[in-house]
Amino acid sequence: MAISIADIKALREQLGTGMVDTKKALEEADGDLEKATEILRLKGAKGNAKRADRDTAEGLVAAKESPAGYTMIQLACETDFVAKNDKFIALAEKVLDAVAAAGAVDVESALAAPVDGKTVGEVIDEQAATLGEKVVLTRAVTLSGDNFAVYLHKTSKDLPPQIGVVVSYSGTADEETGRAIAQHIAMFDPSFISRDEVPAEVVDKERALVTEISKNEGKPEAALPKIVEGRLTAFFKQVALLEQDYARDNKQQVKKVLDDAGLTVTAFARFKATA
Repeated sequence: MAISIADIKALREQLGTGMVDTKKALEEADGDLEKATEILRLKGAKGNAKRADRDTAEGLVAAKESPAGYTMIQLACETDFVAKNDKFIALAEKVLDAVAAAGAVDVESALAAPVDGKTVGEVIDEQAATLGEKVVLTRAVTLSGDNFAVYLHKTSKDLPPQIGVVVSYSGTADEETGRAIAQHIAMFDPSFISRDEVPAEVVDKERALVTEISKNEGKPEAALPKIVEGRLTAFFKQVALLEQDYARDNKQQVKKVLDDAGLTVTAFARFKATA
């Protein structure tokens, strides 16, 4: 049977598929739009399966206020060409809206969040077929708290934000200091708020490592305890936010900046969408 241009156009607008694939699907379905839709989605699912082992080294980070607090997602793709594609950016916005509405706190709950009668996971898979690349929701979080500071950083002016930070803090709302701390976290990438949060097994492993290094360097046995503690302090400055030298003034620690402003960081998340 003859396939109308109107049907091809309607199906392409609905699914974002190519002209040739859409026409072939309609011909295979004898013009039945519903059956053609199933054919195209099945083809897309098979394509997604073939792409499953590919690397996703690009993507974007997006964040917004949610009923539960503040939500941030990291949506990954294979190339920067797709990362700046309008359809990929629109998909990220749709995913973020759904994840925020659901107050999802991790990837599992985010993928299960409802959107347009489907789940976020299903919508991502469908759009991955359209975009022709592997697309993965790699991280998702919703932070609760009294106040929030957000910083989204573009690593290239041609791309959407690829580094994102959300900080939850208590105390007087201080947008300037909060944003400065978020920028600091984006730059220095701490893993914990304070040294007290670092798991004991991590500290023990680091202590053993720096002890071995110090011994191999021939440091005097009597001086080892002090040397090891000094190197542990340096380790804490790498991983604990409050211990770090402040990005805007390295003569101050982040803890002092927060104390002077009367702020307490209660949680933070940092996502980076590039390899």
